[in-house]
Amino acid sequence: MIGFLAVIAALAWGWLLLCRGRFWLVDLPGPVVEPAHWPEVVAVLPARDEASVIAAAVRSLLCQDYPGRLSVIVADDHSTDGTAELARAAATLEGASERLTVVAAAPLPYGWSGKMWAQSQGIAAAASVYPGAELWLLTDADIGHAPDQLRTMVARLEAERRDMVSLMVRLSTDSLVEKAIVPAFVFFFRLLYPFRWVADPSRATAAAAGGYILIRRTMLERVGGLEWIRDALIDDCTLARRVKSSGGRLSLDLAERTVSLRQYTGVKGLWMMIARSAYTQLRCSPLLLAGTVAAMVVGFLLPPVLALAGGPAIAWLAWAEMAVAFAPMLRFYRLPVIMAPLLPLVALFYMAATLDSARRHWAGRGGEWKGRLQAPSGGQENP
Repeated sequence: MIGFLAVIAALAWGWLLLCRGRFWLVDLPGPVVEPAHWPEVVAVLPARDEASVIAAAVRSLLCQDYPGRLSVIVADDHSTDGTAELARAAATLEGASERLTVVAAAPLPYGWSGKMWAQSQGIAAAASVYPGAELWLLTDADIGHAPDQLRTMVARLEAERRDMVSLMVRLSTDSLVEKAIVPAFVFFFRLLYPFRWVADPSRATAAAAGGYILIRRTMLERVGGLEWIRDALIDDCTLARRVKSSGGRLSLDLAERTVSLRQYTGVKGLWMMIARSAYTQLRCSPLLLAGTVAAMVVGFLLPPVLALAGGPAIAWLAWAEMAVAFAPMLRFYRLPVIMAPLLPLVALFYMAATLDSARRHWAGRGGEWKGRLQAPSGGQENP
């Protein structure tokens, strides 16, 4: 039986390498022809107690090398640390105060998640202040934007006739625990949502990364705005599915120089990054949870255990296939590929965090955004 499971693992990894949209290869998009007309863009940042990062995020947006008109809306969600004042000061420092608008989000209504409410308040303000804007850049208050990033993304959206383009920004890998966990987080995301399949209009696969979503204003209005996903815990992928099912064309790529300004200096922060939404990703299904755990045990944990215990040789093959698949992501994050065979240990961490995500859901803890716990029913968040 054990030998049979080792064969299953080897065959599974062979299929993943060959048939799952080449998810494991990091092939960044090339240049495209720039448009003759640069549409007006408004960047919308929901912010709640972001004093440590908001200034850098705002400045990186206001300093974009973008030929068209670019404005920034910060939706301050009841911050108590001076987030709004720091955003204004950053704009003043860049001599761009006229391009920044800070709006105070209204009290959170029943049925909305905190981030979606703040973001919707920012979009409403953007539509009022900048009626001619054609594109919304939905981003986070902890993102540092490369100077040419918006120019590149708008050019791609126009050249490829996309309705929504998204970037998974480069996450911090400064600490030892980040080096161990973060590349695998991106690897697992791409395994779940092969980027090639996301961009393929003939496939149903749809995904986005909430830190950077550039969407046509008309498309967001067509799918009902953010109200339709007001209680979504995984709001980015939910929006992507809505757009694609409405006939929209998507793309999702990795960013090289647009980065997260937030660091996860300890295990707890990275654990919560996974536990916050993992069970929701499994549609809160005990059956899918059991299947996922079984697949991770057979696919990730069994091959190295059998190989090191002197089991069948095919266990070594399965482990080697796994390492080959993971190596390009390590190279992308500028980490030694010798770490690739350690992926089973990281998978064990992810499996435990996923189980904890289910436990939190069953305990009524829901998801969390900036200190608010979202009710599992998708209703009012706890303050």
